[in-house]
Amino acid sequence: MASSSYGSTLPAPEAVQVLVSSLADESSVVREASAAALKDIAALNPLLVLDCCYAVSRGGRRRFGNMAGVFQVMAIAIRALDNKDIDPPFMAKLTKIATAEMISSKELNADWQKAASGLLVSIGSHLPDLMLEEIFLHLSGPNSALPAMVQILADFASAEALQFAPRLKGVLSRVLPLLGNVRVAQQPIFANAFKCWCQAVWQYIGDFPDHPPLLDSNVMSFLNSAFELILRVWANSRDLKVRVSTVDAVGQMVGLLTRSQLKAALPRLVPTILELYKKDQDIAFLATCSLHNLLNASLLSETGPPLLDFEEVTIILSTLLPVVCISNDNNEHSNFSVGIKTYNKVQHCFLTVGVVYAEDLFMFLLNKCRLKEETLIIGALSVLKHLVPRLSEAWHGKRPLLVEAVKLLLDEQNLGVRKALSELIVVMASHCYLIGPSGELFVEYLVRHCAISDQELKNIMGSKEVSRSTVAFHTLQYKRLEVKIGAVCPLELRETCEKGLLLLTITIPEMEHILWPFLLKMIIPRMYTAAAATVCRCISELCRHRSSNSMLTECRARPDSPNPEELLARLVVLLHDPLAREQLPTQILTVLCYLAPLFPMNIALLWQDEIPKMKAYVSDAEDLKQDPSCQETWDNMIIHFLAETLDVVQDTEWVISLGNAFSNHYELYISDDEHSALLHRCLGILLQKVDDRAYVRDKIDWMYKQANIAVPTNRLGLAKGMGLVAASHLDTVLEKLKYILDNVGLNFLQRLLSFFSDKVEDADDIHAALALMYGYAARYAPSTVIEARIEALVGTNMLSRLLHVRHHTAKQAVITAIDLLGQGVINAAENGVSFPLKRRDQLLDYILTLMGRDDDDDGDGYADSNFEVLRTQSLALSACTTLISVEPKLTIETRNLVMKAMLGFFGLPNDPSDIIDPLINNLITLLCAILLTSGEDGRSRVEQLLHILRQIDQYISSSVEHQRRRACIAVYEMLLKFRILCSSGYSGLGSHGSSIHSKQIDRMLHGSFSNLPSAFVLPSRDSLCLGERVMVYLPRCADFNSEIRKISAQIIDLFFSISLSLPRPAGSATSIDIEMSYGALSSLEDVIAILKSDASIDQSEVFNRVVSSVCTLLMKDELVMTLHGCTTAICDKIKQSAEGAIQAVIEFVTKRGNELNETDVSRTTQSLLSATVLVPDKHIRQEILGAISCLAENTNAKVVFNELLAAAGRDIVTKDISRLRGGWPIQDVFYAFSQHTVLSVLFLDHLVSVLNQTLILKGDSERRDQFSHSSESLIEHEVLQAAVLALTAMFRGGGKIGKKAVEQSYAAVLSALTLQLGSCHGLAASGRQEPLRSLLTAFQAFCDCVGDLEMGKILVRDGEQRENERWINLIGDLAACISIKRPKEIPTICMILTRALTQHQKLQREAAAAALSEFVRYSDGVGSMLEQIVEAMCRHVSDESPTVRRLCLRGLVQIPSIHILQYATQVLGVIVALLEDPVESVQLTAVLCLLTFLESSPKDAVDPVLLNLSVRLRNLQISMNGKMRANAFAAFGALCDYGIGAQREPFIEQMHATLPRLILHVHDDDFSVQQACRYTLKQMVPLMEVESMSALFSTNYFNSDHRSDYEDFVRDITRQICQNFPSRTDAYMTSLIQAFDAPWPIIQANAIYFSCSMLSLSDDQRILAPFCTQVFGMLIGKMSRSPDAVVRATCSSALGMLLKCSNLISWRASQLDRIDSVQRGQDSELIIKSQLDRIE
Repeated sequence: MASSSYGSTLPAPEAVQVLVSSLADESSVVREASAAALKDIAALNPLLVLDCCYAVSRGGRRRFGNMAGVFQVMAIAIRALDNKDIDPPFMAKLTKIATAEMISSKELNADWQKAASGLLVSIGSHLPDLMLEEIFLHLSGPNSALPAMVQILADFASAEALQFAPRLKGVLSRVLPLLGNVRVAQQPIFANAFKCWCQAVWQYIGDFPDHPPLLDSNVMSFLNSAFELILRVWANSRDLKVRVSTVDAVGQMVGLLTRSQLKAALPRLVPTILELYKKDQDIAFLATCSLHNLLNASLLSETGPPLLDFEEVTIILSTLLPVVCISNDNNEHSNFSVGIKTYNKVQHCFLTVGVVYAEDLFMFLLNKCRLKEETLIIGALSVLKHLVPRLSEAWHGKRPLLVEAVKLLLDEQNLGVRKALSELIVVMASHCYLIGPSGELFVEYLVRHCAISDQELKNIMGSKEVSRSTVAFHTLQYKRLEVKIGAVCPLELRETCEKGLLLLTITIPEMEHILWPFLLKMIIPRMYTAAAATVCRCISELCRHRSSNSMLTECRARPDSPNPEELLARLVVLLHDPLAREQLPTQILTVLCYLAPLFPMNIALLWQDEIPKMKAYVSDAEDLKQDPSCQETWDNMIIHFLAETLDVVQDTEWVISLGNAFSNHYELYISDDEHSALLHRCLGILLQKVDDRAYVRDKIDWMYKQANIAVPTNRLGLAKGMGLVAASHLDTVLEKLKYILDNVGLNFLQRLLSFFSDKVEDADDIHAALALMYGYAARYAPSTVIEARIEALVGTNMLSRLLHVRHHTAKQAVITAIDLLGQGVINAAENGVSFPLKRRDQLLDYILTLMGRDDDDDGDGYADSNFEVLRTQSLALSACTTLISVEPKLTIETRNLVMKAMLGFFGLPNDPSDIIDPLINNLITLLCAILLTSGEDGRSRVEQLLHILRQIDQYISSSVEHQRRRACIAVYEMLLKFRILCSSGYSGLGSHGSSIHSKQIDRMLHGSFSNLPSAFVLPSRDSLCLGERVMVYLPRCADFNSEIRKISAQIIDLFFSISLSLPRPAGSATSIDIEMSYGALSSLEDVIAILKSDASIDQSEVFNRVVSSVCTLLMKDELVMTLHGCTTAICDKIKQSAEGAIQAVIEFVTKRGNELNETDVSRTTQSLLSATVLVPDKHIRQEILGAISCLAENTNAKVVFNELLAAAGRDIVTKDISRLRGGWPIQDVFYAFSQHTVLSVLFLDHLVSVLNQTLILKGDSERRDQFSHSSESLIEHEVLQAAVLALTAMFRGGGKIGKKAVEQSYAAVLSALTLQLGSCHGLAASGRQEPLRSLLTAFQAFCDCVGDLEMGKILVRDGEQRENERWINLIGDLAACISIKRPKEIPTICMILTRALTQHQKLQREAAAAALSEFVRYSDGVGSMLEQIVEAMCRHVSDESPTVRRLCLRGLVQIPSIHILQYATQVLGVIVALLEDPVESVQLTAVLCLLTFLESSPKDAVDPVLLNLSVRLRNLQISMNGKMRANAFAAFGALCDYGIGAQREPFIEQMHATLPRLILHVHDDDFSVQQACRYTLKQMVPLMEVESMSALFSTNYFNSDHRSDYEDFVRDITRQICQNFPSRTDAYMTSLIQAFDAPWPIIQANAIYFSCSMLSLSDDQRILAPFCTQVFGMLIGKMSRSPDAVVRATCSSALGMLLKCSNLISWRASQLDRIDSVQRGQDSELIIKSQLDRIE
């Protein structure tokens, strides 16, 4: 190592002074860096740092702006001092400076004052007495200094408790005299100081319990005096902050006082603390902490009895009780809310009192529970809950008293009291407080609050009155204090009680004898209904551990236990809701399994099989929620379960008893209509099993009396219950209904008056209930007796008395009743008792009236129907279907009336789906019923079918998806019925109809047509209008909805299946036609099968097969009708369907166009043209014109083209086709031409010639005249525009023939388009955009035509870019695509473009150069062509256009690798020349080309110019262009591969000259420069032959962007350089020092850090001697002059680094001369002033 003597020559003091000066820098980054450096230096030479800080601190903060930073550094330096280095006089000076700053301002919280306080505390850690003496001096000074000094003493006590505590006497002796004159604003500081001092004493006592006591008589006297003053004066201050801090301090002092003084102070101290509970929670917490300390000191003293009697403690406890209720949802501290911490501390206070006064505290709490103050009650209960486990022994004899006190609170209404009481009950139970009747009472209390229902929760939470309660209580001073109690919501109360009840059951064995069988009683009462799930769960837990014999014995031993019939009746009805909370059904079924021994013998065996099935059904609640019918299914399962249970019971008396239990339980469900409805049905199924008619009559009277018929759910349950009874007691039920109907009593006058009154609900409800009961009675009644009853009901117009209802629910009930009557007739017919339903048409009229539809409805109101109307209409549809399905046959008038009223339902919206979907299904079923039950023969039936289908057509082609789907389903269902009819003569309704409807229609059809000849039953094929129908449904086969596609294909299949079964016109088909038709039909059915099995199949293929089959199946006349009617199909509102229709037309014309005559062709063309005008979508229009082209190819082309060409000519002359709405339709006609064998070739030749002529006219205006005599030169603007559009259409034709024509002239077309791009971009730059846009459109079409999608994407991306570089790149990208796709075309294209380089137009030359620069890459197959291209490019690297120069160079470096050796010298020569081009873009291109060339260049070619290239690249590495720098660095890295052999040594010199710059730019502002430098450094490692460097370049921090990581990297690589290249370090340092003036601040900072790292790590005297002083001086200058914060901050860090280095250790003995002479002081001040002036 070099001698350390040089370190003594370093201007270390000056450097530290500069760093200290930088603490006042305007940049926080610089300040932080300087502070960090100084703190590091302070660990090495704390005295020097202190001297420098001392120099600037003497001026105070008025002369130095960051005294806080100076004091912080000084504090760290002082802590770093060894005891031997402590200079008391100097410390005294620092102490005076710090105290002077402290007292210079009245502020107490400034940063610099806190820092000064920290400095004094640091001094005190070494010289506590010196620091204290200085503080003591100022304690007697001006009053403004007192707070600051006292605060320092407090900080010192907190930081150095063990040193402060022995000196407490001296502090108190000086502070006590001042206490009397302390201002109010300063009193909190003094109080906090006393708190800190006392805490220090407690810490000292805890750490040194064996030391001599600190608290001698003097200290105690001081403490007593201070305590007395604080308590007497400060505690009574009007300032809340003073009182709070005083109480906080007193809380720490009370444990240090003598017992006598504490006892004397208690009368004043306790009220003072309690007074603070009027304030917020933070203050309450502090007060509680102090109060807890006071109670511990007063009650738990080991030296005497308690200082407080319980009467005195009572005052404290009365204040603390309301605090327990304080909400704990406020400010968060240490992860616990203040409220929770206050609550816990209060409980500790009560526990402290309870340890001393256990019985007194118990009685105190009981007395509070008897008061009516809710806050006190909640507090007392909470404390009892906390203390019962902890004082269980002391309170053992008080158990009865506590039980009695809790009993008195069971009726308390406050939710908070209830919750606290519930929690206390659980704690009491765990300690065996609950015994005997009182235990049952408490259990019932928990059950009562478990029974809070969800509906009650919603009602309570929705009420504003209970959202939050405010309760008042009185404090010691009897002043009213409002305390917000956290609102206890009912849900919290319920959850608490549920958990508590389960805990009692599961975890406390002693509770079993209380809970069983008492919990059985909790099942029955109505008020506990909502607790059934919890109660059942508890019963199950009890039963799981008990034997059945003991259960029976205990139940029978309790006379007040409910009997088994009551339990079964209650639990069965409670099963109603399958989704009830807490899995209620599962809990009930589990309980029934356990309670099975209580019931008759056979029931247990049945339930073993049935209950698991029912539990499995309700096990998955999520599945049930998805099933809309789950409630009905579950109710039916319950009724079935009960019916089977009754069947296995052989005891009639038990059944009667169960029926009585059901009857008695109506009072349990007075307002619960859903459970009441199930109860009706349960009683009904039970009465069905009873033979006692008098008993049945009595019970149905009771059932009707208890039913709330105003509620639809309740009356429906009543009706079903009556229906179940009617199955065995029909006459009894009908008598009851007749009696009810006769007693409604509304005569005409009363009903007239009812219109002027709102009280019509009663009559409506009665009528609705009667109607439902009649209906269900008919539905369940025996078939043998139903006819006479229905005849009496309908024939006597009894139903008409039920029609005068106004509300929809009542209407729904009457409609349902009519439907049930019809189903009764159908059931009777199934059972062999057939009879016609008289007045059926009148019933239909009733239904239409009730549903709200009549002849005046136009369908517009369907979408606005409300939910109840929709439900009414859905029921009406079902009822109409039922009535239509029974005899007699429907009349035509009634049929038309029903259809008119019903068809509009197809237009209903899709939501609500649970109502709409059944309604639509009912509508479809109704239409099928109308179709199959009307008409006298096959012809009239097919007319009816077509009539319905045409009515539905508007929905078939609707733009609304669900309307199309509904209509298709309806058509499919009707055709299914019609096909079966045509096949067998009769049919059922199918999947959408009920079995009742189907069987009745089957019977009617069989009776009507079984005896008729087929000629009479079946229609003819012509009557089906297949041509018209096919074109309606064929577009739907291409619909985007998969279900619609499948159904439409099935519809078409059904049509042709039916047609083949119908009689054919004479002579219309041969046997071959028949065979082909059946083959096509079979193929169509195969497609349908595929659609049903695989929805993922290619839909286009499916549609093609459908169309192909249809094309074969259509007869000639049907085909013509189909083509004539194609306009509507092509104009379909669904784009995909319209395309399908066009595809079908093309298929028909292609395969069968030869069958069409001129008239057919003309009419078809007109239809297609009409569609062209009507269709707004351009794509669809193009498809239509494609169909026209197909029509021309396959029929009479002359007719088609005459129409189209004439229209095109007229439009061009007479219309502004660019402004036509939707575009010019005729423009797309040219796509058809491109597919014609003759027209395509002729058309392309013509367009190419026009393009060439346009190029010539634009390119050479002087030659325009020579073409004036030619017909081609006389092209008007409109024709030229049409030619461009035609050219575009030609390219876009897409046909094989048109594409072939383009392929033949590919090179000529592409060359012309490429050169034209240059000219058009020039025009676009001057503001003329239209030529470029037209050309790009044509170019894009050309790409599509030749199939080069990639080239098309390039045009779309960059085609309209007007910047020079963008369109040049565009041409290059196009050339690359062409080279890949069309390699055979390259020679011809290059020949044309090479000649274009000589054009006089610059833009055309640039376009040609851009293309050739890419084509050259693919020219390896033709040597002569490559030679010509290279020669042309080399000739034009001196072109006047910079773009041409760089493009030619770019092309030269892309010569194929197999030829690069041949031209390597030429290419390198061009690169070397252009590296010094005056245009920067050309230079950049040369660098990039060099990088590319070096990838494959041979070493022999590079060696001659290696050094030349290195020098030029180094010159470019300092370019301001980031991209240039990055590539220059990267190119230098690439040259490293060639630095071997003879050129190795010279290149290594170049490499070392570049190395510092590379390291500096590793952290460049430009990311690409960073990456390039990292790459180059890695490339240089092999030449350096240093293995350790390779590992360095693989570290994470080498690739990191963070400044700290970069600095780590610089230190490591500097270490490597110093170790491996010591001889080059001086050259590196020279280069780095030059970089101090780099134009980039970040590079300056990097150079500074790098150079200082090298100086700090080098042991070479050659480095330290010449550069150290220079760098130091420059760093100091940079810190004062640089405007960049990063430079100044790095200078600070660098100075610290230099001073910390081990090679320069002698400076550590340096320090400023602290001779107190005026001259030295002035010199020091001048130095600092100069530094400050430079900063300014």
